[in-house]
Amino acid sequence: MTTVNTPDDRDDTLELLLVTGMSGAGKTAATAALDDIGWFVVDNLPPSLLMDLITRVTDRAELRRVAVVADVRGGVFFGELRGALDLLRENGIEPTVLFLEASDEALVRRFESARRPHPLQDGGRVVEAIEREREELASLRAAADVVVDTSLLNVHQLAARVRASFSGPEVGLRAIIVSFGFKYGLPVDADLVADMRFLPNPHWVPHLRPQSGRDPEVSDYVLAQPGAEQFLDHYDELIAMVSQGYLREGKRFVTIGIGCTGGKHRSVAMSEALAQRLRKQGIETLVVHRDLGRE
Repeated sequence: MTTVNTPDDRDDTLELLLVTGMSGAGKTAATAALDDIGWFVVDNLPPSLLMDLITRVTDRAELRRVAVVADVRGGVFFGELRGALDLLRENGIEPTVLFLEASDEALVRRFESARRPHPLQDGGRVVEAIEREREELASLRAAADVVVDTSLLNVHQLAARVRASFSGPEVGLRAIIVSFGFKYGLPVDADLVADMRFLPNPHWVPHLRPQSGRDPEVSDYVLAQPGAEQFLDHYDELIAMVSQGYLREGKRFVTIGIGCTGGKHRSVAMSEALAQRLRKQGIETLVVHRDLGRE
């Protein structure tokens, strides 16, 4: 977020969001969601023009939230992005970076379905273009404020994630809790990961097996187990502690992975319970059950 003084000397706030990431990872759907919640979106802007854009919108009171999409489609211009970001920071402007990620398998499937070449394919194999793009974007991904793995998300779920992160003014830390099953892999966009497999598995209780952690009977069973409430007490305190450090370091978004074996019972129930506690702390929290329904 950037604070800019307008010509009439009133203090006003301009939010600058850089949207980037892997080709095919959902930038079109993400920017459509941003547009729906009032962001002014500029797609595929040459990075060298970022400062010019900031200068132009500073005088426009109605443009306080600006999202800029920059990716490898920009070709040679994309290589200017690092320098453009450095120039912004030299002028006291610190953009938030949203990075959209997806697995190789998901990206290949999407390009084959769309029957369009990857921007870096140049007549070669799409998997080789994806690998090259990952290498080019590695530093951006490492520095991103928000990373969203869209491999298993449909456009509606992605839009919900974007709205949860960017729908309102920056008032504090925002959290996304992702329940998941370890047998399906770790969520690659998680900042923190907790393992609920220390709790008894409702899968082995016949009348609970067909239900999920969203059902009160399963939730009550999980939360009644030794260590469940104690874990929530301590994890709640841990997040309260690290949230202050995140905010001091300018990180306003955190993704928390809560896992169990299949992502149906324990992780779901504990994610919902943790979300209730974080909301009481004043942390805006969205819960996403990544693997619910996959069994």
